[in-house]
Amino acid sequence: MLGHLYFLGIGGTLMGSLALLAKDMGFQVSGSDGKIYPPMSDLLAAADITIHEGFSPEQLDPAPDLVVVGNANLPRGSDAIEYVLNAGLPYTSGAQWLGDTFLQDRWVIAVAGTHGKTTTASMVAWILEHAGMAPGYLIGGAPANFSASARLGDTPFFVVEADEYDTSYFDRRSKFVHYRPRTVVLNNLEYDHADIFPDLAAIQSQFHLLMRTIPNQGLVVAPSDSEAISEVLNEGCWTPISRVGQRAGKRVHPQDSGEQWSFSSEKGAQDRFTVLLNDEPQGEVEWPLLGEHNKANALNAIAAARHAGVPTEVAIEALCSFRGVKRRMEVIYQDDGTVVYDDFAHHPTAIRTTLQGLRAQNSQDEIVAIIEPRTHTMSLGSLRNELTTCCAAADRVIWFRGENIKWDLHEIAEQCVVPAQIVDNVDKLVQQLAGEKPDAGNRKRHLVIMSNGAFGGIYQELAEALEKRN
Repeated sequence: MLGHLYFLGIGGTLMGSLALLAKDMGFQVSGSDGKIYPPMSDLLAAADITIHEGFSPEQLDPAPDLVVVGNANLPRGSDAIEYVLNAGLPYTSGAQWLGDTFLQDRWVIAVAGTHGKTTTASMVAWILEHAGMAPGYLIGGAPANFSASARLGDTPFFVVEADEYDTSYFDRRSKFVHYRPRTVVLNNLEYDHADIFPDLAAIQSQFHLLMRTIPNQGLVVAPSDSEAISEVLNEGCWTPISRVGQRAGKRVHPQDSGEQWSFSSEKGAQDRFTVLLNDEPQGEVEWPLLGEHNKANALNAIAAARHAGVPTEVAIEALCSFRGVKRRMEVIYQDDGTVVYDDFAHHPTAIRTTLQGLRAQNSQDEIVAIIEPRTHTMSLGSLRNELTTCCAAADRVIWFRGENIKWDLHEIAEQCVVPAQIVDNVDKLVQQLAGEKPDAGNRKRHLVIMSNGAFGGIYQELAEALEKRN
């Protein structure tokens, strides 16, 4: 046994995955957090890792060899942090421990951006796995093609979801500055994390720090049409850039490599598309994922894997067997008239693109969006104007007002472009949805539950209520 590591905030996607990696390495691992939700709670339980609820200092006695500190609910003044400092316990952040322990001397492929990090990182890891490259990976979710959210791997390649959220109470830089990647995917960039970033420019400054860590023999995969990312690259980029997007390739930055990835698809063919490199067809992906955003994620993954040595045709073949990620439009209940999805959408843009993808596949069916605006950005109301239009592809929307909401959701309901309802009780909402009958005939009802949390247990409750109704 290598020693005892104690993870403060072990229920987070990064911290929980780090705990799994540490256990695989042979460390004794334990930790604490508030309430821990699936899928991370299930993964930690399966690994037989001891978890304490709450942050009582008594859990740190006897003293571990190292305390790994997360950034959720652990500010200065919290009992656990003050105990660590007063007792002189050795400590580090989760992101720095990952960088120093796992990522030294490895070919790191980092996936950054506001949306699609988990899905794209899962795609890259699966492409490398399919190609026989046995990568290590750390992903902020549960990829369906793998049995865990993290593993050490048997080769130098390591895929990591690169989060822009700050590292810890003592390190306000974004986590990804600790990862020192060779290959970087920049999916997109929008304003988010209103609790720590005052504006988009503050986030761009962190992305610029990331650019400064990439070697000039590395690769940056970036969209052709993102003004926010172009501003970051123009601030300084010393690495070749491979572009992704529908626009014809042209050099807009001195580091543009001339690679332009795009896709084409037949009208109505939502489940397949042709991959193009500099307008030349490379092969066709056929899969169950919906939406234009997932096609863009696929191009990003193919470009990144190609830089690591995977032939394009092999990457395309791998994506045809890609099964997605839990809580990304995951079907949790289905009968003849109703389909219920669990989706992690955390931002108006993610809500919009997800619903648009579902609508394109089910043009005549009824789509009901059931949204808990739970993230700091959503709960603070920073993007409330975008919320009025992001559900346009649905027939109606139900907004859930949780205790953390700091503003009046009725503003959204009144201005929403589709019929909107405000609810604040999960049990009553389940009764309402289970009591509604789908339209007669062949028109199905799609219930899309969108939250980055447990949503009061609505997933299991609704599935059970619908099963009982039938």
